[in-house]
Amino acid sequence: MTLPAPETKIVDKHRIACDGGVGGHPRVWLQIDANQGWVECPYCDCKYVHSDFADSVEP
Repeated sequence: MTLPAPETKIVDKHRIACDGGVGGHPRVWLQIDANQGWVECPYCDCKYVHSDFADSVEP
């Protein structure tokens, strides 16, 4: 069984909230490290990439 890849979202803020969408998970606040440029949600594995790093981070 193959699972679909987690979603990648480009964002313009370093602090974002993720709730997994409809019927997802509890809302969590995530902080994108200014040097790394991305963070993954510990619940749904959605990857949030800051727009400044959009070209340098793999989806």
